[in-house]
Order: sequence, then C-alpha cells, then structure tokens
Amino acid sequence: MRFKVILEEDKEMGGYVVSCPALPGCHSQGDTKKEALKNIKEAIQACLESLSEDVVKEAFSRPSSQVVEVVV
Repeated sequence: MRFKVILEEDKEMGGYVVSCPALPGCHSQGDTKKEALKNIKEAIQACLESLSEDVVKEAFSRPSSQVVEVVV
C-alpha cells in the first residue's frame, strides 16, 4: 500500500514530525528524516490494523495533501 505523508522539520524541538492525512490522527516523529519516515510506516501499520475494512476504503477515497510517499 502507498500513502502520502507530510514531513516537517520541528524547528522548536528539533527533529522531524510526520503525519498521514489519509488516516486522521496518524502521526509520528523522529530525530532524522529517515527515522521519522520509519516511524510513520509503523504508525500507519498500527492504524490500519485497528480500523475496519470500510474505514480503510473511506480513507483511500478522501482527497488530501501529499508531500512524501512511503511504501508500507
């Protein structure tokens, strides 16, 4: 599955924050871009495991901001 994620530098605290707009509430962070992207993959997997099939289908049909693509 492919998801678009938003990766932003956290200038106040350091490191990076990342979110997946297709899955509301799916956020993560890391000290480096690589770590943040690894962590969001794990967060996406956890979110998908906790959702019903109908909710996952709905998430794929919503338009959202897209910045970075990750493969899970």
